[in-house]
Amino acid sequence: MSSKFDSIRPYEDADIPSVLNKLFNNKEFIASLVAFKFSSWPRFLRPVLGYLTRRYILKQMTGVKTARDFQHLIGPYMERMISTTTQSFTVSGLESLDLSQACLFISNHRDIALDPAFVNWALHMNGQDTVRIAVGDNLLKKEWVADLIRLNKCFIVKRSATDRREKLKAAKLLSEYIEFSLNSESQHIWIAQKEGRAKDGNDQTNPAIISMFSLNKPKTTEFATYIDSLRIVPVSISYEFDPCDISKAKELQQLEDEGSYDKPDNEDVQSIVNGITGQKGRVHVHFGEKLTGEFENAKQVAEHLDSAILSGYKPFSTGAVAATMLDPGPDYSCENKEKAEQYLQERLQDLSENEQNKLLTMYATSFLKQQS
Repeated sequence: MSSKFDSIRPYEDADIPSVLNKLFNNKEFIASLVAFKFSSWPRFLRPVLGYLTRRYILKQMTGVKTARDFQHLIGPYMERMISTTTQSFTVSGLESLDLSQACLFISNHRDIALDPAFVNWALHMNGQDTVRIAVGDNLLKKEWVADLIRLNKCFIVKRSATDRREKLKAAKLLSEYIEFSLNSESQHIWIAQKEGRAKDGNDQTNPAIISMFSLNKPKTTEFATYIDSLRIVPVSISYEFDPCDISKAKELQQLEDEGSYDKPDNEDVQSIVNGITGQKGRVHVHFGEKLTGEFENAKQVAEHLDSAILSGYKPFSTGAVAATMLDPGPDYSCENKEKAEQYLQERLQDLSENEQNKLLTMYATSFLKQQS
């Protein structure tokens, strides 16, 4: 791979030994693992637990020499997470795709880590290689987090640049890297349809993402031809329950009340942990058809993606029940209605009336869009 991508690319096999050694000796990384794994244990035991945790990780990592080895190591943990925090995990549409060439998967974005993880798992279960994952540099404030993420085939989307020229330079490099990954290295790519999670449940593609892709387009190539060469596939990820729904509702209400939201330093990491460990009910991943057509601009592509992602979204009872709780007028029939009502009532207990409306809206939005 060209060295021009070193600042944003995932770690390569040659990087693995030094990166793992750095992680093993990072006290904050070990302490974070202990705090997560043994949160209910007495704090005075943490030094001992840290020592034992480091020894355990060293043993687990003994056979890890490549990025693929690292992902194989994660596999059983992913399988355990699915078996303990989901009622079911289903996939549709993948059998209709031609995956002989790398695809650019663009999905709705509800969970920081699990959206690409579930796409990866669907591909893995169908004998496909996993994706390279676009991750914003806002998640990489801690060095050990950046190392861990880049070990797992993630590449960096630089959002922190403030200078206009630097922003354009970063966007051009990212555009070139994505095209290079797809067409020179035959690596699938995953990227969210917009920056940040759709905390209000409104899945909408940002045309700026599509414009970024086209920055690497040769001047002599038509826009539609270049978009076709990227082999864009819309992906719809549906969660029956959102483990982060309460925190999202509170954030949205504070943003509405105060005009801003001051995010704590560890909030993104905590959201990742809550998403992984929380109950998700049923989860469905739908792979749509590869984009084809004479698209004239980024807005048209974004509108097509919005329609495709919405049509692939699987409606769960939480959506219908939330819609009814917001507006008792329409009668939406759904299965498991009592279970959904019980879940939502429990999530609403400690929220203000406005926060309750925010939480219900995030579940109801996609369902109501499908009804219209």
